[in-house]
Amino acid sequence: MGEGNHTFLTEFILVGFSADPRWQPTLFGVFLMLYLLTMSGNMTLIILIRMDSRLHTPMYFFIGGLSFLDFWYTSVYIPKIMAICVSEDRRISLAGCGAQFFFSCVVAYTECYLLAAMAYDRRAAICNPLLYSGIMSTSLCAWLVAGSYIGGLLNAVAHTANTFRLRFCGANIIDHFFCDVLPLVKMSCTDTRDYVKILSCMVGFTVFSCLLVIFISYFTILLAILKIRSASGRRKTFSTCASHLTSVMLFYGSLLFIYSRPSSSYSLKRDKVAALFYTIVNPLLNPLIYSLRNKDVKEAFRKATQSLGPQT
Repeated sequence: MGEGNHTFLTEFILVGFSADPRWQPTLFGVFLMLYLLTMSGNMTLIILIRMDSRLHTPMYFFIGGLSFLDFWYTSVYIPKIMAICVSEDRRISLAGCGAQFFFSCVVAYTECYLLAAMAYDRRAAICNPLLYSGIMSTSLCAWLVAGSYIGGLLNAVAHTANTFRLRFCGANIIDHFFCDVLPLVKMSCTDTRDYVKILSCMVGFTVFSCLLVIFISYFTILLAILKIRSASGRRKTFSTCASHLTSVMLFYGSLLFIYSRPSSSYSLKRDKVAALFYTIVNPLLNPLIYSLRNKDVKEAFRKATQSLGPQT
């Protein structure tokens, strides 16, 4: 449609990682491997948590919820990247762009809330070990996970509705591998000042309220650890938080690197690499983070492989 001298866009071109056709088979192979590894790693962790009774604790309930989210997270991005590599058709409709944007918002916001809930769980486990099972009841854990998904959904609806009220015109090329907010704002031919203010308030409130919960939780955890007299006791207690802290730093580090800066300083290559990290690499690493140094998960995996092996 046109209005004045503008032609409003109804489809976009996703550049992806390379426009060189010679790189497409290699990129397809790389992303197919990443996709299979991510899906199998997260699904294995979910199955182990489901099967082994020793993993039926609040901590593993949240880890299972995070693995399910990562399972979904990867599916928002990688299939489209692989489709571009195979067909070299880089077009995505306005509706398709909106759908991808919506689901990417759902998983990103949900992970913000879920990581905050996991921090609260670690605080309860370390600061109130005798009351832990009472504090983190099954119903509370279920409500925290459900609330994370509901919060992610509501934020995604508001975020997507505000973004796609904008009119896009001019060059329809998105130099990215998915429909992200910053390149979309760059293509808007309407005044985005009010949009940016609303977006900044919404994202800022969600991210920093979740970070506040995480910070307060770990501050009280640190105080509790410092009260432990033995060095081995302090190391053992802190090790129960190490995996979660790693996930927090990877997720929030890459997220804040991209979205905490003004759009005027938007850098295509730099931000594309950072986005790759929190959208694809982080879901791949999470199963490893929560299993490599976890004796319970490794023991559950050993038992599962033994039960699947030949019976003597």
